Amino acid sequence: MDGNQQGAESSTAEVYLRNTWYQAAWSYELGEKPLARTILGVPLLLFRSEGRPSAIFDRCPHRFAPLSAGKLENGVIECGYHGLAFDGSGRCVRNPHGPITSAMRTPAFPVVERYHGIWIWFGDADAADIDLLPDLSYIDDIPESARILMYMPTAANYRLLTDNIMDLSHADFLHPTTLGGVIADSKFRQYDRGNGLVAEWVNLDCLAPGVWQGKIPHPAKIDYYIDVEWQAPAVMTLSNTVVPTGNQITTADCYKSLHNMTPETDKSTHYFACTARPDHFPDDSSKMKELLEQAFLREDKPMVEAQQRRIGDADFWSLRPILLNIDTAGVKARRRLDRLIAEERATSAA
Repeated sequence: MDGNQQGAESSTAEVYLRNTWYQAAWSYELGEKPLARTILGVPLLLFRSEGRPSAIFDRCPHRFAPLSAGKLENGVIECGYHGLAFDGSGRCVRNPHGPITSAMRTPAFPVVERYHGIWIWFGDADAADIDLLPDLSYIDDIPESARILMYMPTAANYRLLTDNIMDLSHADFLHPTTLGGVIADSKFRQYDRGNGLVAEWVNLDCLAPGVWQGKIPHPAKIDYYIDVEWQAPAVMTLSNTVVPTGNQITTADCYKSLHNMTPETDKSTHYFACTARPDHFPDDSSKMKELLEQAFLREDKPMVEAQQRRIGDADFWSLRPILLNIDTAGVKARRRLDRLIAEERATSAA
């Protein structure tokens, strides 16, 4: 941890990958008011200073009051308890009770803004390279009128939500009227792509799922291609391609969406999603958003939260889960992340 981050201890015992970028918010969430958000068990305060995002530890070094209980003026956070003020670097810039000393600072973290999101780095600050962000340029390519951004706080460990996206066979059962109906009969394979893992399903000459009925309604048949690419720690891009049976596919037929899981604590997650509205939906995207909220908010979220409650405080592997073929990609992602964390810790200890 960088010297400017000392004292920003985590409130959870879970070990996380540190030298990587985590999405902290969507850009639209960071307006005129500061945003308090816990990530990796660390309470943070996010705010803009001269338009640029900053992230500091949400605790005044004086009497440990939350800085989020203060006020933001001209890019400076004033503690609501005794009036000490801090800038985006965590440095005290005003002490109404006397001189400012070098000890008057709160930890700050590297932050960048890209792909309509705010990203934060918890590891070695000197290693915080913006080029290490995953390539999500497709988000910028989606017209604003067709871009649907969602934030879904979920009371479950982030790895359970990764499992949920890496194994889409659940769609046939949990999302039967919107996304399901084509996975069980699909041909499945899992493979590596660069530093990522890909889970792929292909179903030829099938009926379109409910969400695609507006494009190719029954009884016409479709060729359906869907894949999910996982990148550590939990950034997933889901690609849907739907064409009338036998048609050649083009890049215009592919719709990409982001599913990004940022740990809040060991039992809660910030779930960020971005989906492109398909061209057969109304221009205002309202119908598409309604279907997504049905699938994510009212179907995925309650199920994964119930799953977490049943697991409780137990270690996932200690419960000896039965593993099926459908678990291949999720298990591989878990094990690769474990290896990356172990390698990072070994390097830090050396």
